Amino acid sequence: MSHPTVTVRIREALLFGQQRAAQTGRTQQLELGDDLYIRIAGGGRKFLLFGLAEEPAQETAQAIAAALGLQHPQYGWHQGQTLRSLTVIEGTAQ
Repeated sequence: MSHPTVTVRIREALLFGQQRAAQTGRTQQLELGDDLYIRIAGGGRKFLLFGLAEEPAQETAQAIAAALGLQHPQYGWHQGQTLRSLTVIEGTAQ
């Protein structure tokens, strides 16, 4: 017997991960695609976007920041040992 398919909107999954990060104070990781991952930091106001084979596009990070309700996102890059991640942090109003 197969189980019924459940569709979860990506925005709902992102918001759930953000809420969980804020509640637990722990990083939450979601797989967004075949080679796209997000790690939402504890607190829920910053995240890393990365792929194992390719670097993520800034346009994708901008769309995710908007979905998460970040008002003044600041974008940058983090170079780890094996891959580069696009970082997004909630900034302050200028």
